[in-house]
Amino acid sequence: MNRGKLYGVGVGPGDPELLTLKARRILLEADVVAVPDKGSGEKTALNIVKDVVEGKNLLPCPTPMVRDKALLDGCYEEIAGRICALLDEGKNVAFITLGDPTLYSTYIYVHKKVLARGYDAELIPGVPSICAVAAKLGTSLCESAERLLVVPASYEGVDDCLDFPANKAFMKAGKSLPALRDKLRERGLDGEMVANCGMTGERVYHSLEELEEGEGYFSVVLVKEHRNET
Repeated sequence: MNRGKLYGVGVGPGDPELLTLKARRILLEADVVAVPDKGSGEKTALNIVKDVVEGKNLLPCPTPMVRDKALLDGCYEEIAGRICALLDEGKNVAFITLGDPTLYSTYIYVHKKVLARGYDAELIPGVPSICAVAAKLGTSLCESAERLLVVPASYEGVDDCLDFPANKAFMKAGKSLPALRDKLRERGLDGEMVANCGMTGERVYHSLEELEEGEGYFSVVLVKEHRNET
């Protein structure tokens, strides 16, 4: 029997209507849908495509929200092994991932491991959260000769990015949001933010001064390079 193929399918930021036609086709044709599981019980990517994959065989893929590289690498190896076993059976597997699989996606680590084992795998792009957030805010990410800097806000090195001359999109903000707001304020900057874009509980902030406590992981902050006059 011929081997199956792995697809890393970007399902967009949260709104099911932002699922691409190609992603929908791949999901409908797949024999198995691999579902990331952060361990919280909430399967965000699956909720987006639940109507499309109803009745499909699902493969749970534990991907804990930790930064222990050895632990995570072990998880990715195990997931890759389980997927490759399905590919050996001739089954096509679609691994769903939020947004786009090439932008801070957990899936990409599994993708590399499956390719390294000699199997066929393809990336299916999805609408990135930064684009969906800009659309929700009714603004552009960059115009003319402007540059865009994408920053994982909850990681080290944010301070090095704050003074870089470019528009900025801060992803993965989480608990670092208050600190980010304060650092921007010190520089005469403010930002706009959308939390849970396209999902239940979506909230829009046209200034970080409106920020509420408890906003979490699915928050994207956009900061334009122009500085306040005051």
